[in-house]
Amino acid sequence: MFKPSAGSPAMVLLTVCLAQFLAPFMVTAVGVALPSLGRELGASALQLSLVEQLYVLSLAMTMLAFGRWGDIIGRRRIYMTGLAVYTVMTFSLGYTQGIVSIMAQRFVQGLGAAMYLSGSLALVASAYPQEMRGRVIGTVSAATYAGLSLGPVIGGLITSHFGWRSVFLMVVPLGLAAVAACLFGVPDDSRRDGERMDWTGALVYALAVGLFMLGAAHAGEMPKGPVMIALGIGIAALFLRLESRTASPLLDLGLLRSNRSFTLGCLAALGNYAATFGITFLASLYLQYVKGLSPRQAGLVLLAMPAVQVVVTLQSGRMADRMDPGRLATAGMLMSTAGLLLAAATCGPDMPIWLLVLELMLIGAGFGVFISPNSASIMGSVERERFGLASGMIAAMRTLGMAVSMTSVALIFSVVMGRAAVSRETLPLFLGSMRAGLALLAVFSCLGVLVSLGRVRRKRTAEVPPGGQ
Repeated sequence: MFKPSAGSPAMVLLTVCLAQFLAPFMVTAVGVALPSLGRELGASALQLSLVEQLYVLSLAMTMLAFGRWGDIIGRRRIYMTGLAVYTVMTFSLGYTQGIVSIMAQRFVQGLGAAMYLSGSLALVASAYPQEMRGRVIGTVSAATYAGLSLGPVIGGLITSHFGWRSVFLMVVPLGLAAVAACLFGVPDDSRRDGERMDWTGALVYALAVGLFMLGAAHAGEMPKGPVMIALGIGIAALFLRLESRTASPLLDLGLLRSNRSFTLGCLAALGNYAATFGITFLASLYLQYVKGLSPRQAGLVLLAMPAVQVVVTLQSGRMADRMDPGRLATAGMLMSTAGLLLAAATCGPDMPIWLLVLELMLIGAGFGVFISPNSASIMGSVERERFGLASGMIAAMRTLGMAVSMTSVALIFSVVMGRAAVSRETLPLFLGSMRAGLALLAVFSCLGVLVSLGRVRRKRTAEVPPGGQ
């Protein structure tokens, strides 16, 4: 599996792992560098938040469209173009002098990331046979979590010694390596005749997701946040109506209706990301406000979760090749649910940090057990011609799940604490908000378990012949 040569499956895997490491590493490293960037450029808190928000927004709005487009004109072409755009923007960001230019370039950088992230799983699924798909997807997922884990640590060190611009510039060689690996290592795939890109659907989908994401970011602001969320949901309904009448749709609704394994796998991914993404935010606030840790100390504690994910994801991917991936994914969600319920029950001013670390490790292990088998199950449920769509759907569910998670947590804090700052006087309110947030995340995880169980039960029923013989 790991003997790279030009055009070989191993070379495809190496290319995808480089790219998958690149995106989360950049996001978490830039997050650490933002305060330094803001001080040098005189940026406001709102502008700094937009530096991150515009990047995530462009990802969410376009990943499904790029995944589908890759199915039509060739995944390698979209993938390499995305890597090139991402690398050029990363280099440019290292020399940009104004905060407005940085915000604009981050949006374009997000478009580049969407182009290659949407097709990552499609490339590896096409390169390897189905019996090896679990382990290679596990390897790709491990590269993602390695980027998440190392980004804050390396980004903090680089920012402290060389400044925030070096955080962008240090990633450029890795981007160039990924472009070269794609150019020489990923075989060309031909264009599919007879299908057209649904640009109208892509535009309506982008508008719906953009409004929903912006509303989620301002969920506590009345009435702007809820109105934008409602508009996003309304336009999403319009998108579904348009897709049902389009000859070559962006999202094939017939696939969702007829392929229950695909649909339930995507819904399980949505529930899992909605359940797990907010935990890092809540734990970070708890460690700094309740336990009095510095940001650096809190970051080291929070490394427990992605570090466990790296190790567990590699193993769960291999296990998915030997057993039913749906059952394995369900077991992972049960582990995450147990960790979230335990955290909600033990959260308090006197909870020892070692217990929080164990809870984070349990949640991370559950997520690691879930993600590779679930992704392998989704990719294995569709024909090769739809790998790009399936890969884009997985990426879209990830982004939407993150938005649901953070929106829910923000609403809870808004209702319980209002506009009050976290202080010694408001600490009981903060802890109440955190417990409620963890409990709601556990509910999302339970819903994901039920969806995933539906997939397992359906498969078990299909395996039993008529009459139970």
